[in-house]
Amino acid sequence: MTMQRVRPVRPETNISTLLDQMANTGFQGRKLGEACAAWRSMIDDPSCTILLGLSGAMIPAGMQECLIALVENRYVDGIVSTGANMFHDICEHLGIHHYMGSHHVDDTELYEQGIDRIYDVFAHEDEFRDVDARIASFAASLPSFSGSSRAFMEELGNWLTRVAPDGRSLLATCVREGVPVFVPALADSSIGIGLVMARRDGVDIQVDQIADADEITCLVEQADATGVVYLGGGVPKNFIQQTQVVASIHGQECGGHRYAVQFTTDAPHWGGLSGCTFDEAISWGKESPAGKNVQCFCDVTIALPLVVSALLGGMATRKNPPKMGI
Repeated sequence: MTMQRVRPVRPETNISTLLDQMANTGFQGRKLGEACAAWRSMIDDPSCTILLGLSGAMIPAGMQECLIALVENRYVDGIVSTGANMFHDICEHLGIHHYMGSHHVDDTELYEQGIDRIYDVFAHEDEFRDVDARIASFAASLPSFSGSSRAFMEELGNWLTRVAPDGRSLLATCVREGVPVFVPALADSSIGIGLVMARRDGVDIQVDQIADADEITCLVEQADATGVVYLGGGVPKNFIQQTQVVASIHGQECGGHRYAVQFTTDAPHWGGLSGCTFDEAISWGKESPAGKNVQCFCDVTIALPLVVSALLGGMATRKNPPKMGI
């Protein structure tokens, strides 16, 4: 066995150089450095289509600009998100903000004051309900809608840009840059609440989640290779993972994702999807046995700003990203 020496980390002002060093250390510090290197390999691979799985409360926690930077620099080509993240993103675009709070608080008192708590982040319930109503109004403005969540989110992103041209959001950026956004559990969010409001008012709105599964699988089938990055796990992770299985069933042997990176705080031995290893996924044909796979067990709100800053600081440049037409 050939062993490589652990290299002590020297303090750095350049985050890209720091994470390069950390890849030669130990524990989750090494995994953070390796994850950054694997993501850079995806960016450097001209045949690779990169899909991002977005779960957790990343927008309320302040990760919006990091996510926007990923799209603006085409470090990702498609996104599968929870509906909640997209709702909070829309709120920020419309000037509805999230506030630093505390988890040491009386939640009954917060309820009486109309304040919602997301761990140590606060928001105003009445402002959220106003956005629910605006989404319902937007749905009512459509003659009718029947299609995938990806098609619906594109319509919603275009509407955002029209009604708030000075606003800034991940969704509006994705629409501008041609990066599709899938929300396979759209009803499980305040966007879904808004659409229920519209439907009860007689609006014909049909979001076809089966079309989502077909559309994203077609993107994987058309790609020469795929890389995946998961921020957390949940529905977005498995929705991307299962594309390899669906493709295989239909005679398209894609060989599993060539690259895979995940940042999660969930451990595999509890049996939950968010912590299951990429080794386990190989048994399903979801990851390539010869792929570059890295899981970093770290809070995404720590890992993401560091890795995005390292990619930008290291001048990672995407040449000829794929056109994501559906």
